[in-house]
Amino acid sequence: MTEETPGFDEKSDVPSDAAPEDAAQAESADKAGSAPAGDVTDIALQAQLDQVRTALNERTADLQRLQAEYQNYRRRVERDRVTVKEIAAANLLSELLPTLDDVGRAREHGELVGGFKSVAESLETVVAKLGLQQFGKEGEPFDPTIHEALMHSYAPDVTETTCVAILQPGYRIGERTIRPARVAVAEPQPGAQGAKSTSDEDAKASDEESGGPDEG
Repeated sequence: MTEETPGFDEKSDVPSDAAPEDAAQAESADKAGSAPAGDVTDIALQAQLDQVRTALNERTADLQRLQAEYQNYRRRVERDRVTVKEIAAANLLSELLPTLDDVGRAREHGELVGGFKSVAESLETVVAKLGLQQFGKEGEPFDPTIHEALMHSYAPDVTETTCVAILQPGYRIGERTIRPARVAVAEPQPGAQGAKSTSDEDAKASDEESGGPDEG
């Protein structure tokens, strides 16, 4: 029969009084270890999100820049197309101006009759559709940018340089002048303005000397 040794108790490797403290430390260590790991993950995700946003902003700016360049390119192409069309029409119509001058002279002399009249009117209709416009009228002020003065004279009834006769009408397409209007111009009579001013001054002085107009 085996006798138990009195007073001998089995003891665990960890003292019983230290077990609660060790458990608390282990739990605190677990929490301390898990919290930094979560923060690192959040920071990494935030950094990736910032990179994606930056890349998106850059691509959006690139797209807007390309769109603006494309719109500018379209405007340039359209402007160049209109310019080329006007130049081509101007070159063609310039060759027809002598014929149009002949038609105009025939109309002035009453010779535009019969079949010639129909052909002439058809020609004028076609060139008008191509954008050809005639300009130049008697009595309008002389403008050296659209008029070419072939004759010069003085006239007492004009106050500025004026077109008094249209020798050849001018033609334009849009804002492009194909041929200036060839005109005869008249300027105010030399001394006419001075004589008029002197006459007015004399009349005024006479009124002042006589005490002005009589009062009723």
